[in-house]
Amino acid sequence: MTATPQPSTNLDQLSVNTIRTLSIDAVQQANSGHPGAPLGAAPMAYVLWQRFLRHNPKNPYWMGRDRFVLSAGHASMLIYSLLHLAGYDMPLSEIKNFRQWGSKTPGHPEFFHTHGLDATTGPLGQGCAMTVGMALAEAHLAARYNKDGFQLFDNVTYAIVSDGDLQEGISHEAASLAGHLQLDKLVWLYDDNDVQLDSATNVSFSDETTQRFEAYGWRVLLVEDGNDLEALESALRTARENQDRPVLIRVKTIIGFGSPKAGTSKAHGEPLGADAVKATKEALGWPYEEPFTVPSEVKAHMDATARGAELEAAWNDLVVRYKQAHPELAGELELALKGELPEGWNADIPTFEAGGKPMATRNASGTVLNAIAKRVPNLIGGSADLAGSTKTTINGEPFVATHDFASRNLYFGVREHGMAAAANGISLFSGLRPYVGTFLVFSDYLKPSLRLSALMHQPVIFVFTHDSIGLGEDGPTHQPIEQLAQLRATPNTHVYRPADANETAAVWQMALERKDGPTALVFSRQDLPILPRNHQGVRRGAYVVKEADGGAKVVLIATGSEVSVALEAADVLSAEGVGARVVSMPSMEVFRAQDQAYRDSILPPGVKRVAIEAATPFGWHEWVGVDGAVVAMQGFGASAPYKTLLEKFGFTGQNIAKVAKGLL
Repeated sequence: MTATPQPSTNLDQLSVNTIRTLSIDAVQQANSGHPGAPLGAAPMAYVLWQRFLRHNPKNPYWMGRDRFVLSAGHASMLIYSLLHLAGYDMPLSEIKNFRQWGSKTPGHPEFFHTHGLDATTGPLGQGCAMTVGMALAEAHLAARYNKDGFQLFDNVTYAIVSDGDLQEGISHEAASLAGHLQLDKLVWLYDDNDVQLDSATNVSFSDETTQRFEAYGWRVLLVEDGNDLEALESALRTARENQDRPVLIRVKTIIGFGSPKAGTSKAHGEPLGADAVKATKEALGWPYEEPFTVPSEVKAHMDATARGAELEAAWNDLVVRYKQAHPELAGELELALKGELPEGWNADIPTFEAGGKPMATRNASGTVLNAIAKRVPNLIGGSADLAGSTKTTINGEPFVATHDFASRNLYFGVREHGMAAAANGISLFSGLRPYVGTFLVFSDYLKPSLRLSALMHQPVIFVFTHDSIGLGEDGPTHQPIEQLAQLRATPNTHVYRPADANETAAVWQMALERKDGPTALVFSRQDLPILPRNHQGVRRGAYVVKEADGGAKVVLIATGSEVSVALEAADVLSAEGVGARVVSMPSMEVFRAQDQAYRDSILPPGVKRVAIEAATPFGWHEWVGVDGAVVAMQGFGASAPYKTLLEKFGFTGQNIAKVAKGLL
């Protein structure tokens, strides 16, 4: 597509060009950023925000709003310009401070940092996948709470996606799931400009995108000229009236529109340069010489404050009437939207009898999950085609299906990455507590989404089972080694590896109580002995499971299934006159946060320490010191019965006792 820039002869065009010039001025002043996408995509963003999007700048997180995600997060100046012009808390000084320390305008949109954003984006594909979770959350809440005459949930989720987004595998996972479920309040605007960072897209990307999305079950619309505001409005109106499937609007645009670098990869990720900025403004017919100029008529025209206040007021009135008509449901919903747990939510969580029949912690997890689900109606989740193995099904409920969204059980299919991103979207939508499940080794497939959970402070619960070589015969492809260390290295993430059923009950409670970040619950496939309950000890991240006879000469620290092995080692050492304290450390992060006095009471200074975990030793020397020892995996596992593997790799009481005596 080729097009000639038009002068700013009317208010609509002047507004579009204000978005463009603010964007390129900010990138130029920062000497860093991506001017090309805002120049090309400004018309579609303008039409969406000005004529369709339901939002309130004075209450950015009003529940009744539509959601908008700029999946092409590198185009961040596009949304910052929109926030400023629409009346959000985005003063012009922040636009001028783009990409600088402490600004509200970081290089890529950050949900928790800048009011008015619905998601953190930048890693391509993540944003569009999160919108699938948002649309799924809306569909579930509508099915559960909407009643005749009370359409509380009627939110449309929009995204602007790029060529790069649609090349990433996660977008395929998400689009396939959305099409299968026929999520009909989901609209992606595809900035189809045929250019990416290195080159034209045709060197690596020749998909028939329309046919691909139609095969997924989407409706596909085409806007042949991305500068045609009326064509954009027509396509968006058709998408909004659509009632049977998600919609992809292919918008043919020119990257860097109006600039000397238009249509080339040079417009993608570097400032245009002072001369090119001047030439671009001349080509656009921009009449102002001063950078960061916002015409007063544009600011008045695009300010959405009054319109947003009216929309929210109407929705709030609907909520008041809903409370009168459906008080029980309204109370349940109000609590969920506040992110609070119902009174007595943990009353049914069982206590397991010490010394009772051994139980795999994944099975204990399933029991605890169902006890919680009875009393926490907004708990929702599923697995990546592993529900029978991860024990993540809420019993007695069907699974969500096409146009049937009332249930809390989700089938994600074999889509770990898309599953985790959808969980982020569900959490971001608000009102629901999502959990997802897969094998620990496959946390590799979803790690970028988990990282965004942490970055966005979203309390998504990740259930990871089959947590070590203890899973046995499936062999090293399925036996996690480095995954625990990787999860623990992720900031703002709590990782729990419980030693038995009682610790499992405690860590599930801690996961539900957490509000400001993700929790990874790591469970065994094999049965483990049930230990005496120490709920408060688990809550502090580590505690003494067994005290040494006659004073500790060595402290054995373990997690998960290896706690029982450490207890065996302590018995061996005791028989030889060596006192050994056994410490269970279900969470390094929580233990690290305790005061020094408590940490010293559990790991006494000056006493030799041995850590035992059937995973990489990476990270354990923080706790054992340079003069301690770590019994861990030094390579990958093998295929054999799990008891054979534990013996061959040294996870036996005898071997651990030998290592401990070697320290002494």
